[in-house]
Amino acid sequence: MAADLVQTHLANGLTCPLPASSPLARQLRSERTWLGPSAKERLGILRRAKSVAVVGFSTKPSRASYFVGTYLVQSTDYTVYFVNPNAAGQTVLGQKIYASLADLPEVPDIVDVFRKPSDIPGVVDEVASLTTVDGTPPVLWVQLGIWNEAAAYDAQKRGLTVVMDRCLKIEHARFHGGLHLLGFDTGQITARKTIR
Repeated sequence: MAADLVQTHLANGLTCPLPASSPLARQLRSERTWLGPSAKERLGILRRAKSVAVVGFSTKPSRASYFVGTYLVQSTDYTVYFVNPNAAGQTVLGQKIYASLADLPEVPDIVDVFRKPSDIPGVVDEVASLTTVDGTPPVLWVQLGIWNEAAAYDAQKRGLTVVMDRCLKIEHARFHGGLHLLGFDTGQITARKTIR
């Protein structure tokens, strides 16, 4: 019976055994083959970073990019840049909005992308042309719900580290004690590990 099971990689980074013949196992195998950095590697990315550019930032408070931008400005030590050619020159949350990554005063360590999946290859082109102060390209972080596997493979071939279909805010808060493992606010602030 165990031979009929396959280890299936889920979008959240976990794996689970599923019957090889199940529709879900076939669908997951056919849709997603690219695997990004592990949780430990994502934590390292967030710890090493000093600056983040939010590409596709919206000036509308109801948008996810605005919510994430607010969190980054108010709850982290990152230098935060907002990029949106349609709002260039405006100031939101005390931050100037830039037209493109090339217009930023520095190359950010992480480029957090809020664009539709079909726009990701263009962002890969732009990010691949940049080099940070330490001589490495920025990390391409594609937000939760956005998936373009071909672009991720292309970015990796160009030497980029890619995190895809993950929320930078959720990951940062989870690693820094603000969220439960599943992404929920526990309402507790403690350094003590809970017993399960």
